[in-house]
Amino acid sequence: MDNKDKGKGVLDPEAPEEGPSALPSGLLDTVSGYEGTPSDGVGEDKIYPPPSDRLPKPANDQNASVPHVRLPTVSEDTARAALLEYVGRKWNYRSKPAKELVFRDLTPFTTYRYRLETFTESRGTAWAFEPYTNQLVDGPQYGDPPPPWDVMVEVPPMYIDSCQKVRVPHTSFVKVCHRCHGKGHVQCSQCNGWGKTQCSFCFGSGHRSGESCTFCHGSGQSRKNQIYQHVPDRCPDFPVKLFEKVNGDKFFVDESALVYPIVGFPEKEICDASKRGNDEHMARFSGSMHILQQRQTIELIPLTQAFYEYKEQAYNYFVYGIENKVHAPKYPSSCSIL
Repeated sequence: MDNKDKGKGVLDPEAPEEGPSALPSGLLDTVSGYEGTPSDGVGEDKIYPPPSDRLPKPANDQNASVPHVRLPTVSEDTARAALLEYVGRKWNYRSKPAKELVFRDLTPFTTYRYRLETFTESRGTAWAFEPYTNQLVDGPQYGDPPPPWDVMVEVPPMYIDSCQKVRVPHTSFVKVCHRCHGKGHVQCSQCNGWGKTQCSFCFGSGHRSGESCTFCHGSGQSRKNQIYQHVPDRCPDFPVKLFEKVNGDKFFVDESALVYPIVGFPEKEICDASKRGNDEHMARFSGSMHILQQRQTIELIPLTQAFYEYKEQAYNYFVYGIENKVHAPKYPSSCSIL
């Protein structure tokens, strides 16, 4: 053997070639109640609608009442401080107008934000596999697999999106690794087969143990906080989209397994939004997902338009949100440039 050949492996003509390999048809066993579950990496999870006893049953003629609230006000000191902070972040050298402006009027607006949160759970399954290293294989010999919605899962924190994967009991099998055919290694594409690389599907266990891979039936639970919200446009000069970045005063919070449309609130558009949101969420989620909880809120979002003068010129800006954010599309220059 030449020196240049030292350290090289020996060509193994029987080693399968390296590369992706689809699962052969008929490799996976049929599991009662989980027929049609896709193989790993092929298609999307099979989704199971919840059983009828988990579907929400809204009561007829149920509504929620809301207390009346006061109009928020912003003082001149608060409005000036908010503008100074805004200008300081954008142009520190232009704070003079904010300090010397003269207020002419502060006009508050009554702005509400309605939000409906529907926390849902959906369940789906897909085959998964892991190396077999003589661990216990929880197969059908230990009992019948539970239906998808009877698989025990941890109680999730409400209104936070999450995805949890658990193993379905009694659905595991030992199968020959479909990629390396039980050898535990495949031909290396970099060395044209003179060396070998560990099988990434069974991590070499097929070669070491004489067995191959354990296929298990994985079940995934996806929890998602579905949100519907509406803010009436009460001031055409103010971009409603800016309200998404601030908070308001949540003076009304209604939370239950199912909530009902709001009635009697002085802002009819909020009542209409509540009815529209409830109808939309029930139509979209009540049949295909399990509704775990619902919450609807009304926030009073402070919005004040400040009118002022500086050097005999009229200007205005907005102070909004409990954070006292500022929207000032026009701001005077503090100096003249020749």
